[in-house]
Amino acid sequence: MPMDPLPDLADLSLSDIARLLAEKKLPPVEKWNPAHCGDSEMRIARDGTWFHQGSPIGREAMVRLFSTILRREPDGSYVLVTPVEKLSIAVEDAPFVAVELKSEGEGRERALAFRLNTGDLIAAGPDNALLIRETADGPHPYLHVRAGLEALVVRSVYYELMNLALDEGAERVGLWSNGAFFPLDGAA
Repeated sequence: MPMDPLPDLADLSLSDIARLLAEKKLPPVEKWNPAHCGDSEMRIARDGTWFHQGSPIGREAMVRLFSTILRREPDGSYVLVTPVEKLSIAVEDAPFVAVELKSEGEGRERALAFRLNTGDLIAAGPDNALLIRETADGPHPYLHVRAGLEALVVRSVYYELMNLALDEGAERVGLWSNGAFFPLDGAA
């Protein structure tokens, strides 16, 4: 079964994105609890590239499909899960990468949407927080995607976010999106 083509984020309004998000149905991986079957021999690199047995997976549709059955376990590990099997998958940083930004409105009325490397659209808000995590090599921005899964925000998108925040000139460096405020200065 072929997957639907990805819409162009630049051509979508935030209301179009909200509609697409409401229509999206993901497999109920949280309800599937098969026995662990082994290792998938797959890895998701920090840049979002998916590998199988050391080779990049070149078919975008395969990556998109695998991303829909990805789950984070309570111990922090990642698995690919179906109703009948569960396979480990290595994730170097975050399983997704936020590669494109759409912003509408200003101040408290702003809405932000992101396109992930898998083509998924995520609207930042109370259920999909933006956060800055301090790491050994400096601060890194992340976006909550679903059920413990996050997207690393690529540097160019982070710079777009910072420019928006700085242009607003607020006392606290950060942005509102869908009624939630997200500090971008690394302070909690």
